[in-house]
Amino acid sequence: MEARVKFSCRDLWFRFEEGKWVLEDINLDIYDQEILAIFGPADSGRTTFLRILNRLVDQVEGSHVQGQVLLDGEDIYSPDVDVVQLRRRVGMVFAEPLPLPGSVFDNIAYGIILSGVRKKSILDEVVQVSLEKAALWHEIRDRLDQPAMTLSGGQQQRLCLARVLALEPEVILLDAPTSGLDPVSTAKVEASLQELKQQYTIVIVPHSVQQAARVADKAAFLLAGKLIEHGTGEDIFTRPKDSRTDDYVTGRFG
Repeated sequence: MEARVKFSCRDLWFRFEEGKWVLEDINLDIYDQEILAIFGPADSGRTTFLRILNRLVDQVEGSHVQGQVLLDGEDIYSPDVDVVQLRRRVGMVFAEPLPLPGSVFDNIAYGIILSGVRKKSILDEVVQVSLEKAALWHEIRDRLDQPAMTLSGGQQQRLCLARVLALEPEVILLDAPTSGLDPVSTAKVEASLQELKQQYTIVIVPHSVQQAARVADKAAFLLAGKLIEHGTGEDIFTRPKDSRTDDYVTGRFG
């Protein structure tokens, strides 16, 4: 079955206030139930690109988006888009884990309680399923009443992923989610992503080229705000077409 386009960026430009363009003329399709790795050196626009996909750039006064960002064919920057609902559909996990005050259980149940769910049996099920999807349930199922801040760094990161999953998003954005984790925790997160892509569209800014090569179904190389090359992970990391991509993935610069 042919893969379905989930996000489509057309002639996308972005800048902060009246400064120089951070992203320039980006044309890129992101497919459902695949992992797209957005990689490149510092200041290439990777994190900004993620934030554009769920309109977190709206929080920066004077920011300007030009072009189209289509989610299931609808422009998310249309004036009639409900931004709160968009961010439920397109969840984001940041590089630094940010557990909420309170228990592990409270962290995951918080969002669905806000949406009106109060029944304990439903909350229990959502918490368990979300933790299972984040590959965390078996490690902390006896610690749900403990403060979330008592978890290890790797567990906190997966807790934040579980918190996003509890809201049943369609797309998960991951900004260097393993940058501060040890190799064992990193491997657990990467393994969970391979399971999650069966149900979600995943866009990740990996913390290294090596991680990008391990997890990516598709990959896109950004350099100084420009999309240099995109394609399958295999093509990008073993036989790139552009010499700049080849130089970066082989460590000649960056």
